[in-house]
Amino acid sequence: MNKEEFIIELKKIKIELDDAKLANLDKYYNILTEENKKYNLTRIISKEDVYLKHFYDSLTINKIENINNQSICDLGSGAGFPGLVLAICFPNTTITLIEANSKKCYFLNLVKSQLQLNNVTIINTRSEDYAKNNREVYDIVTARAVAPLKHLLEYGVPLVKVNGKFIAMKANVEEEEKNIDNYLEKLNIKEEKKLIFKLPIEGSLRTLIKYLKIKETNKKYPRRYNEIIKKDL
Repeated sequence: MNKEEFIIELKKIKIELDDAKLANLDKYYNILTEENKKYNLTRIISKEDVYLKHFYDSLTINKIENINNQSICDLGSGAGFPGLVLAICFPNTTITLIEANSKKCYFLNLVKSQLQLNNVTIINTRSEDYAKNNREVYDIVTARAVAPLKHLLEYGVPLVKVNGKFIAMKANVEEEEKNIDNYLEKLNIKEEKKLIFKLPIEGSLRTLIKYLKIKETNKKYPRRYNEIIKKDL
């Protein structure tokens, strides 16, 4: 996806970026490619692929929920997808990036500093640990393919305000959605909307699932990491 295609496809999902935001995305790409030589941030590195599979893909969240002026938490942000991309393109949002890997946090802070992203907070911790002391504080919590859907729900839903949204950004989740009803019931959420679509140009399948938080989540969730992995709710 070249720059012109990127701009055209974003307009189709009601996103228009000014020159300053486009310049910041270019700076982000340049920092990413330079730092990726030192430590592994992403396997996707050509400019066309980064613009499609990282930048555009991150912004598709706006297809399912208007994220402007929202407080957003990105779990397992990695190299900043979708969180840093959202921070650049929607400066009226406040974004918290949760990342357990210290090298990736160094990178996130580097981008934040060089792009002067004052709407970003970076926390070097595990998602389940952060959720213990930051309950019901975000309008939107999202995660982009970092773990099985059921685990993402347990990590993230406790962070979501009542009447807020958890948005999972996945590829094909048909198998992952099986036997998930118990998670919805115990975490006090319901599926509000699901979008299945293909990325432009190369056609990879993507799924966005939006869950509405109905009431507060029991304080016993999330459980410890080993419990989450070993035993379903």
